[in-house]
Amino acid sequence: MGYGLTPIAHSPYLIALFLILRIMKITGTDIYKFSIPMHPFTIATGTMHFAQNIFIRVFTDEEIYGVGECSAFPMIVGETQATCFEIAKDFAHLWKGKNPLSIEERMKELHDCIAGNSTIKSAFDMALYDISAKHADLPLYAFLGGNKKSMETDLTIGIDTPENMAKKAAAFKADGVRIIKVKLGRTAQEDTERIRRIRDAVGPDIQLRIDANQGWDYEEAQKALTALGKYDIQFCEQPMRSYNDHHLPALKKLSPIPVMADESVFDHHDAERIISSDGCTYVNIKFAKSGGILEALKINAVCEAKSIPCMMGGMLESRVALTAFAHFASSQENVQFYDMDTCMLGHKTDPVTGGVTYNNYFVELPDAPGIGADAAGDFLEGLEKVSL
Repeated sequence: MGYGLTPIAHSPYLIALFLILRIMKITGTDIYKFSIPMHPFTIATGTMHFAQNIFIRVFTDEEIYGVGECSAFPMIVGETQATCFEIAKDFAHLWKGKNPLSIEERMKELHDCIAGNSTIKSAFDMALYDISAKHADLPLYAFLGGNKKSMETDLTIGIDTPENMAKKAAAFKADGVRIIKVKLGRTAQEDTERIRRIRDAVGPDIQLRIDANQGWDYEEAQKALTALGKYDIQFCEQPMRSYNDHHLPALKKLSPIPVMADESVFDHHDAERIISSDGCTYVNIKFAKSGGILEALKINAVCEAKSIPCMMGGMLESRVALTAFAHFASSQENVQFYDMDTCMLGHKTDPVTGGVTYNNYFVELPDAPGIGADAAGDFLEGLEKVSL
């Protein structure tokens, strides 16, 4: 008597049932130091000469892999490319053999493993969503339950002399930019002069946004926002350090410019705290702060329930992560502002295949399953890498 499979074991029904019940497993992760050379870009807390990014590919036993990218911005999130690279190795070991479709379980493992470190967590979160959307044969925006929508991004001017910033703003306008975000955060007097010169250069029809990146203290924020009120500013991001959050309600009340919380909101608990104190009009969502899409969904849900519109922002990511941002933003009606210019902020090369395209600063999504973007193989060949 043979010990092979009985005829019933070969039935189409049982084969289909086996395929349904089979659990996908993570087989390995490639981790790259995804350094992108830049023209210097300055904000209130420092200057960046490279986009200090990490790129990962998470492989599975079903010939599907997911991509993730994060951009370390140490002045804001307290992580560097080096710390992200090392912690990514621990995460890769932790996930090996696990089911990538169980996103909440996998992310809980990362949170249990180490507190904070939201930037590198966001790359792993992104890879899980890419795998899950590919497995469902859906573009990520559809996997998240949304549709395509019109999304016009701003373009950001880093801190420089008022004269140079005004020249850059005029060049932006000539190139078709209709929304300009201006980095501030020095003294109220200097910053007012910057905006005065910029408004004179671009005229009244260009939408201006400002971002102090925590550069002002409470007194300076009062002076700056009061003085800038006459220049028709759409909103001011993060006027003060997050340890001054207790001053936000008073500042919001006196400011002629709406206040947007950025560095004050890393997760949905922060959003609940700031909104309940009436400390902001808007919230800026960034994966590098939230740890990725899973937490970003929770932040947006809190904001939407309290009628607080959100903006989709980023650090210095390439079009890989930026494409994931755009999918998320398109899927969420409460995300109404778009600061999705990260790859245009001085990157000297575009190491990405597929991904979003720009049509007169309107962000257009790909329809491929998953994120629909990847890193170019020739660019990856020259980077430091570890496979685990």
